[in-house]
Amino acid sequence: MTSPALLQSADYNAFVDTLKSKGFRGDATVAASDRVVLATDNSIYQLLPDAVAWPMEENDLVLIARLLDEPRFHGIVLRPRGGGTGTNGQSLGNGLVVDCSRHMTGILEINAEQGWVRVEPGVIKDQLNAALKPLGLFFAPELSTSSRATLGGMISTDACGQGSCVYGKTSNHVINLRAVLVGGEILETRRAPLDPTISGRAGEILACLDDISASQAELIEARFPKLNRSLTGYDLAHIREGDTIDPAAVLCGSEGTLALIAEARLNVLPIPTAASLILIFYPDFQSALRDAREMAVLGATSVETIDSRVLGLAREEPTFSAVAHLFPQAGAQGVNIVEFTDDDPATLAERIAALVTQLAGLPARLAMTVANGREVELVWGLRKAAVGLLGRAIGDKRPIPFVEDCAVPPENLEPFIGGFRAILDREGLAYGMFGHVDAGVLHVRPAIDLTDPAQEPLIRRVTEAVVALARSHGGLLWGEHGKGVRSEFVPEVFGPLYPSLQRIKAAFDPRNQMNPGKIATPDNGPLWRIDEVALRGQNDRTVPADLRIEYSSAFGCNGNGACFNRTLDDVMCPSYKVTGDRRHSPKGRVGLVREWLRQGGPEGRADPQFEIEVKQAIDGCLSCGACTSQCPVRVDVPSIRSLFLNSFYRRHRRSLRDTALAHLEGLLPLAAKFRWGFNLMTEGPGAALMSAIGLTALPSMPKQVRGLRWLKQADIAGLDPKIDVVLVPDAFTQFFEPQVVADLDFVMTHLQKRLWLAPYRPSGKARKVLGRLAGFSRQAERQKDGLKAIAASGVPLMGLEPPVTLSYRTDYPDDTPSVALPQQLLAPLIAALPARTSQMAVRLLPHCSERVLGTGVTAEWRTIFDRFGISLHMPPTGCCGMAGMWGHETVNRAKSDEIFHHSWKAATVPGVDAILATGFSCRCQTRHVTGIELQHPVSLLRQLLQAPATVKG
Repeated sequence: MTSPALLQSADYNAFVDTLKSKGFRGDATVAASDRVVLATDNSIYQLLPDAVAWPMEENDLVLIARLLDEPRFHGIVLRPRGGGTGTNGQSLGNGLVVDCSRHMTGILEINAEQGWVRVEPGVIKDQLNAALKPLGLFFAPELSTSSRATLGGMISTDACGQGSCVYGKTSNHVINLRAVLVGGEILETRRAPLDPTISGRAGEILACLDDISASQAELIEARFPKLNRSLTGYDLAHIREGDTIDPAAVLCGSEGTLALIAEARLNVLPIPTAASLILIFYPDFQSALRDAREMAVLGATSVETIDSRVLGLAREEPTFSAVAHLFPQAGAQGVNIVEFTDDDPATLAERIAALVTQLAGLPARLAMTVANGREVELVWGLRKAAVGLLGRAIGDKRPIPFVEDCAVPPENLEPFIGGFRAILDREGLAYGMFGHVDAGVLHVRPAIDLTDPAQEPLIRRVTEAVVALARSHGGLLWGEHGKGVRSEFVPEVFGPLYPSLQRIKAAFDPRNQMNPGKIATPDNGPLWRIDEVALRGQNDRTVPADLRIEYSSAFGCNGNGACFNRTLDDVMCPSYKVTGDRRHSPKGRVGLVREWLRQGGPEGRADPQFEIEVKQAIDGCLSCGACTSQCPVRVDVPSIRSLFLNSFYRRHRRSLRDTALAHLEGLLPLAAKFRWGFNLMTEGPGAALMSAIGLTALPSMPKQVRGLRWLKQADIAGLDPKIDVVLVPDAFTQFFEPQVVADLDFVMTHLQKRLWLAPYRPSGKARKVLGRLAGFSRQAERQKDGLKAIAASGVPLMGLEPPVTLSYRTDYPDDTPSVALPQQLLAPLIAALPARTSQMAVRLLPHCSERVLGTGVTAEWRTIFDRFGISLHMPPTGCCGMAGMWGHETVNRAKSDEIFHHSWKAATVPGVDAILATGFSCRCQTRHVTGIELQHPVSLLRQLLQAPATVKG
């Protein structure tokens, strides 16, 4: 099989139609948009499938497998898919993608007493551990993609990562599997002697495994390397124990080439009571590698190493500020992160203190720090982000995975990496390195521009050189991330055992319908080769260079899948969480836009139906901007959305709703003068008209507050930076919650400051979201010029509404003056007041645009209320679902409500003295859904300043 294109053609439309006619309960489609989204993973490859199925239950899997046995469908091939984060194209190819991540997500049973769980294959690892945590248990195999990796995918790649020397691989925790075989038979794995009474395909499989594990025992013992990672997939070495066999040994790591995983029973372990990290900094990376082996023998749970490139990128993460004190050495070229765990915190503390003293006396270390408690989780979070961080490169060359998971004996890692670096240096390639040095695995991603045809041969040259280098050090090309497209090297690695792999493949899949081309063939057919499979760069290069630059964020996506996070109280991509549809994720949307550009979309040459499907995905984006900071490579879907809509509406008419929203900011001053008329349109008879044009849940407009100090041009020269502060009014707070502005005026006056309101001008944010880029540029330019005139006086500028205020930083020209959030100016002023005591219980819900900036922004609110003796509780929340105008559009209203119920419903349940929210849209949404009125923090500050003080001490 020299190319996926040579696979037998088949009628996938007929297969999908037959599935549906026979009672398939899940979803199945041949829609272009669904197929495009699943054409990529986290690898360098792009292969368009023919159809997609999302099974609802085991019976759906049985139906798929049964149809494969029908002669008319013998040409159909399956591509089982988990979280879609594979780095070697394991789930890619033509055929029918079988994706269990949408529906088969049930945690079916937890037996805490016996220490096991029973799960469906679409359960995400972090979700399982969240369910286990209250019971003091966890599923141990760790990996950087745990927020989106499905357990079915982990089983299929035999996944592992940090801590594998202690906890092993996924296969070490599999008790038994329910697997659906070609033809629809169920194989329930267990370790037992061969039962000759078992018939059918299951009986043939068990007999085959029994024979191979017995007759080839000596060869298996001699051939399999003695490594922590060993040979993932078709693991001949662990089929037999005594006179028993277990087919799970070959299913784990088989990458969907043998069967469909329907259910798994997994063992779970007690969570260690205490964990601490020692961070050790080095002047050069090789010193860190040499030292890491010494760390491992000290009894560490895990030892991870990162190089200066990854460390530099980690410093740019929003969460870094919370752990910056643990990384004092900005010039360090390597860092070892060494974890120790214990069930007794006191014993662990003594052990850490002794180790630090012991290590401090040794040379070649620049510094050491110790992380405890919450810091441990934050540091590991940064390390997990390393996979994606390396994709955040400037320019066309981007670090890519294709030789990134070699495994060698740990004692050989340092010389192996020295040789690896020499290979890359000879090719003139930059690279980043990080990994599990205790297990002899270091992830290396060379930076290559695959849109340049001249650089494609590097894939073959570097891979073959690394294969030879790994072999010379007693190691393997694949130690963690599966074989996938690299399957061409399987016969060489397994040598005389490769025919045994073929026998196993033939027993499970005689017609080569299960993910063909990977790991083994049932006959002498060829396996996929690394340079004969379509590269994503080959697709991307067909897009004109100017468009690749304009839509650079779409082309920067490396497929790491961080946006597939399904944790409901996390801010990342609410539209994906509410739909479960990967077209409605950042990765999905940018993949669709890239294909639209390739088809000539901006010139109107894209397939009309496909363009409609792209538009539907784009319209589902809330423009919340979480992806711009939570995605490791900073994919900016709101900007891509604006570019797409701007182009789309050059060729299509905009709706009346679109026009109304575009002019809303500019018309509000007039509406304020005739608010009775405006309110008739939102709450009175005119509400039906608003509904007819597609708007709903609109707020009413109260009376405007008088007595505020509006800044005129003549006043600017007299501003005093020592006492004057200028508020840049936003449309939402100014016209719909003017009392908040009055409260801020009171607070500033109490703090010996004089608040001015800048002349109101539309920010243009609505037009940016709608893709009216020329109109946005005009409004932004006018606002910028007005702000510059005021800022020239030296007075600080402030904005109340977080998304509007922050848009001056992200959407406006670089020479726009800085506009602070209120807490940034209030914190130092409040700090000068006498400390007070209070018994108030207060909950603060920051706007998600603030949450994504990291803890520094929200910490200032803590500082402010601490002065009043109030300890703020900030529960984790995702998006409230309103997102500016998005939740006011009738077409989005049902999803908006559902998003609110993900995390905001619980967060706004009464039970404290005050619930605060910094965003107008959040307060508006809460009022609409629950009837509960939330306060802005400055309104509570006014109440506190007006109340009699109870001075601390």
